[in-house]
Amino acid sequence: MSSSSRFTRSSIGKSNPLFSQTRTTIETAFYGNNVSTVISPCEAYKLAKSSAGTIVTDMPVYKPEKLGLEPDSKVLLFNDGAVTGRCASARRILGEPGVSEADYCAKIREAIYNTRKKKMYHVQGYIGLDQDFMIKAHLLVPEDYENIMYNWLLNFQPMNEFYNEMYENSKKFDDEGEIFVFSDPDWQHPEHPLGLSFFDPEHNCAAILGMRYFGEFKKGTLTLAWGCANRQGFAACHGGQKRYNLSDRKYVVSFFGLSGSGKSTLTHAKHGGKYDVTILHDDAFVISSKNGSSVALEPSYFDKTSDYPLCSDDNRYLLSVQNVGATQDENGNIVIVSEDIRNGNGRAIKSRLWSPNRVDKFDEPVDTIVWLMKDPSIPPVVKIEDPVLSSAMGATLATKRTSAERLAPGVDPNALVIEPYANPFRTYPLSDDFKRFLELFKKRKIDCYIFNTGHFGERKIPKELTLNILESIVEGKARFKKWEPFEELQIMELDGFTPDTSDEDYMKLLRDRLVDRFNFIKSRETERGGFDRLPSEAAEVFAKLIERLRY
Repeated sequence: MSSSSRFTRSSIGKSNPLFSQTRTTIETAFYGNNVSTVISPCEAYKLAKSSAGTIVTDMPVYKPEKLGLEPDSKVLLFNDGAVTGRCASARRILGEPGVSEADYCAKIREAIYNTRKKKMYHVQGYIGLDQDFMIKAHLLVPEDYENIMYNWLLNFQPMNEFYNEMYENSKKFDDEGEIFVFSDPDWQHPEHPLGLSFFDPEHNCAAILGMRYFGEFKKGTLTLAWGCANRQGFAACHGGQKRYNLSDRKYVVSFFGLSGSGKSTLTHAKHGGKYDVTILHDDAFVISSKNGSSVALEPSYFDKTSDYPLCSDDNRYLLSVQNVGATQDENGNIVIVSEDIRNGNGRAIKSRLWSPNRVDKFDEPVDTIVWLMKDPSIPPVVKIEDPVLSSAMGATLATKRTSAERLAPGVDPNALVIEPYANPFRTYPLSDDFKRFLELFKKRKIDCYIFNTGHFGERKIPKELTLNILESIVEGKARFKKWEPFEELQIMELDGFTPDTSDEDYMKLLRDRLVDRFNFIKSRETERGGFDRLPSEAAEVFAKLIERLRY
């Protein structure tokens, strides 16, 4: 099995590196006499269905028996209040400057003490769906929040005979403990008005307090799994991956982008049936540095509902829905009102059956990595020829904020932001990701592209153009030319989207954006006490690009 949860008595103590103050504090809560264990999705469904505030729609779950549910299961809807997105400012990571384990453990101990009179549910599942990478995870959630428990169990892999056997036979990581996440959405603290999500990444444990948006629980658990993967020789990927099964070869493409960048759209694109396509996942997977193979971390999909009207065929695969409206159809049936009419960032968990051509592992190594950005200085597609620049561009992935994020007061929601490797959930130094991806580009000769899925200047880049570009790359028909005056970058000649090097305003914008990336990398030397400091070559490669744009 991948991770450890049981120990010989002689190995329990300070000398065992799997134990820490935070882990011991959090794991202890799971053994209280107020804790009930929930194993099956069927049991979790019944509890969520009866939970106060749940809306039981008249929309049936598609093929529920394949998901461990009973034949008459319905899509459950549960809505939060004002908060409908994640809150990055509430995150605290042990190991970062100023984060005191003693202080936060005292807060967590008090939170656990204050749940002693509450019934708590302990739910378990697996993250990672192949013997190459699996880790068991545990969540503790109070009564009245059964929908969080149910959604968590739907999102990750529930325990059953098939996956229990797979886990027992999976690669053993002796230096990894199982994941434990304690939560209390009712928690309040004057020092944490937006809540607290505290992580001890080295010991695979977390506390999510004062927060009830399900995305915090999904990404909080994945945060720990990605950290484990990083330590065990995998590149942790917040992205989508698909394989094109061409007549003469198989071609694997990975897409990295934040919510709203087109990551899921490109991953699930059917291309009008032109290709035989296999999906790995659209949000969470890992790539082996050893052989380039990839493993999906989740069976289902946590997708936006904004692009799926009620009559969309995709809604056939809904399992549960969060933060959308409800109404009655002409027959008096309760159905959802999607398209973000009620609020922004409506979400749904969709069954793995949404992708009939879905697998959990690609043995074939990755051929191409695409950084999805929204930066008006970048044309629709750029090919990067230098491995260091390829990884450095991933480290400075630029995009716009979306409704999926809950922002602290005073933060401009329209500002362009840089989110390295499209992964705001990293708990380990940024240099680890830089080195992992550099290794993939350099040793495995993976191609690298930037797709701008936003605007080039003032002109919106249509989704159809992005898909055409992707298809030309997959088919080996894409034609690139040198992007003057750069040696490492190539572009396509696309009508209306070709950079005009004689336009001084455009060239200034391009240079400014490269300077932004350079400054971001330099800022990592001091921000968070240098926790995310990158190797000098990352800044140097941007300095060379900027030098060529002097005017």
